[in-house]
Amino acid sequence: MARLLIVGGFLAAVFWVFSIVDCAVQPSTRHRGVPKAAWIAIVVLIPVIGGILWFTIGRRRANDAGSIRTVAPDDDPQFLRSISKSEQDARIRRLEEELARLEDETDDGAAPDPRP
Repeated sequence: MARLLIVGGFLAAVFWVFSIVDCAVQPSTRHRGVPKAAWIAIVVLIPVIGGILWFTIGRRRANDAGSIRTVAPDDDPQFLRSISKSEQDARIRRLEEELARLEDETDDGAAPDPRP
C-alpha cells in the first residue's frame, strides 16, 4: 500500500509540473476562458485538479475553430488575387526565350557543357 502511495504521489507531482510548464509555454491565443496568468494560478494552487481542468477546458487545441491557422500561398484567395497575370506572362515569356536561346547554342554543333 505504501508503495502504491509513493508511486501515485510521484506520478501526481510529475503531472502537476508538466501541467504548469505546458500552461506557461502556450501562447496567450491558446488559452480559453480566463487569461494565461489565471490558468497558471489555477494549475499551481489546485495541483492535480487544476492540471485536469487545464487540459480539458483551458487549452485550445490546434484544430479548434478559433485557433490561428497557417495557409499555404496557393490556398490563400487573397494572395492569389494579388498576383498579377501580366507579371506571370512576362516571366514565362522571358524563361521561354532563354530556353530557346540555350537550345540554339547547343544545336550549333558544339557539345553541350557537362557542368550544371
